[in-house]
Amino acid sequence: MFAGDLLAERARITPDRVALVSVEAGERLTYAQLNECANHAAAMILGAGLESGDRVGLFAQNSIDFIAVFFGALKTGVIIVPLSTRATAHELSIIAADCGMKILFHDGSAPDVNGVTLARLNIVPSSRTVPHRIPDPESTACLLYTSGTTGKPKGVMIPHRQLLANGYNTAINWGLREDDVAPIFTPLYHAGGVAVFLIPLFLMGGTIVLHRGFDATEIWETIERERCTIVLGVPTIWKMLRDAPQFATADLSHVRWFISGGAPLPAFLIDAYQQRGVTLKQGYGLTEVGVNCFTMTIEYARNRPGSIGRPMMFTEVRLIDDAGNDSDTGEMWIRGPHVSSGYWNNPQATAEAYADGWFRTGDLARRDADGYFFIAGRRKEMFISGGVNVYPAEVEAELLQHPDVSDAAVIAIADETWGEVGVAFVVAHGVADVDLVEFLNARLSRYKVPRRFIFVDALPRTPYGKVVKEELRKQLA
Repeated sequence: MFAGDLLAERARITPDRVALVSVEAGERLTYAQLNECANHAAAMILGAGLESGDRVGLFAQNSIDFIAVFFGALKTGVIIVPLSTRATAHELSIIAADCGMKILFHDGSAPDVNGVTLARLNIVPSSRTVPHRIPDPESTACLLYTSGTTGKPKGVMIPHRQLLANGYNTAINWGLREDDVAPIFTPLYHAGGVAVFLIPLFLMGGTIVLHRGFDATEIWETIERERCTIVLGVPTIWKMLRDAPQFATADLSHVRWFISGGAPLPAFLIDAYQQRGVTLKQGYGLTEVGVNCFTMTIEYARNRPGSIGRPMMFTEVRLIDDAGNDSDTGEMWIRGPHVSSGYWNNPQATAEAYADGWFRTGDLARRDADGYFFIAGRRKEMFISGGVNVYPAEVEAELLQHPDVSDAAVIAIADETWGEVGVAFVVAHGVADVDLVEFLNARLSRYKVPRRFIFVDALPRTPYGKVVKEELRKQLA
């Protein structure tokens, strides 16, 4: 697997094709212009005294400058560390100390970080020559820190090999085209921001429409105005887009498909978009395995709602049961060229999660007779009630079928009689717990029905839609 300067190569082949449309700035950049911005960003990085292998932080909202610095860093060999703009100074200091960060580039909103030099993003034309280099495919291109919802954040080492392998596999298996147009409104500092669709679509020569953040009305306007063909979102976003007034009238004739990731996709959302004539697929991935690991045709996506599809080409997947044997149901292990190198400065966590090229995802899944996979939930979230396994994701999916429930999450608590029972946190209007019990009793075995319902205004979620269940446990305690 080779590595190289992706943006420079695309600019060489299709210099005049539009690469990036910035909704906020009102600018349209060709590949040649975007590559020039990245070269100037590389000169800024080198001018700050950084060398290959040094770690440099990036704290900024979605912008042209963010993309320029990311690709500029790849040109120089420094290791770029994109940071959540939601993080506190304390959280950022932990990450900075863990990776030995030297400089933190920011767009004017970064808090002070202990022991790190802050530098305002100032990408200006430069005559400094950026040395042409072909990186070692296994050298680390960037560090993507996990959310830290269950403890200290871990820095996932993303090698150059992984960035390109994931990009090629996504482009080929998802059938991306040079005329595809995709909006990005999820944070670029997250793995999904880079891997879907930024790098895959740049490989194909398509166009990215960049939003600073999410606004349902603005997104629908972009989809129509720019004639977007493919769109990524998370379930929470797909629900907000469905609930927006533009959902019923937006022109979707140019859309090839939508895709959801980050969390299980409820069946009612799939149905809602199919009624509008658009296939809403469900993807699967993790930061550690390149975000995109499965693929499915439009035909099969319609016939197998809830499935994440089959493994992509050159992707191996095993399901390991509680006895450590291969099975059709169990914890999902993934191996392939898109798997990361391990965790920065954390050999213990690396040894626990990586073995012989396999990454243990911690997700439980089942495989049907035709080789299609379905996610059952997180291994750590599964609980045993009365000697029987209960998967919170299954209960949550049924709760979301209730017309008055807009969001739900289930966790387990100890019970003297049953060992463990479920507690459901529910966002709903005009419904009581007895109504939900009656509703679930008609759809689930009795042992799966939560014994307690807590009604809340909103669930704590990461920027990519995953419920932060540790926060729910703290609330319960």
